[in-house]
Amino acid sequence: MPAALISTPMPKPTSASAARSPRATPVAVRRQLRAAVQAAMAKKALDPVILDLRRVADFCDYFVICHGANPHQVQAIADAVELVLERTEKLRPSHREGGRGGEWVVLDYLDFIVHVFSTHARSFYNLERLWSAALRLPNPKTVKDSISSVFNA
Repeated sequence: MPAALISTPMPKPTSASAARSPRATPVAVRRQLRAAVQAAMAKKALDPVILDLRRVADFCDYFVICHGANPHQVQAIADAVELVLERTEKLRPSHREGGRGGEWVVLDYLDFIVHVFSTHARSFYNLERLWSAALRLPNPKTVKDSISSVFNA
């Protein structure tokens, strides 16, 4: 083997798991989830769902899933979640995807991921079925009760 290959240092890991530490405390995640759901609901998000993925996945702990009635509402919901979490929690998504066509937006906050879909895209991707092994938390229309149940289970 050439000496140049042996002495070349390995690059630092760039995987999502390396970028995910340190993790937020359970109390901070609870606060952040509450803020995200409240922001989405303030923009009239439809059928919000929180999935607890802690027992079935290791890339994040929760999904927040909702949809909007039209592309403008999808964008408004995602923008509201991003704005509220930045202002109240000083938290920015590590990655944002989608948004241009108005079909879906994904906000990755490491401990949880917010999925905002159009009606059609939510039906097509059907994350609730895909992640059916995850615990589906009670309907978060009463946000405080729903988020509290995450940590009392």
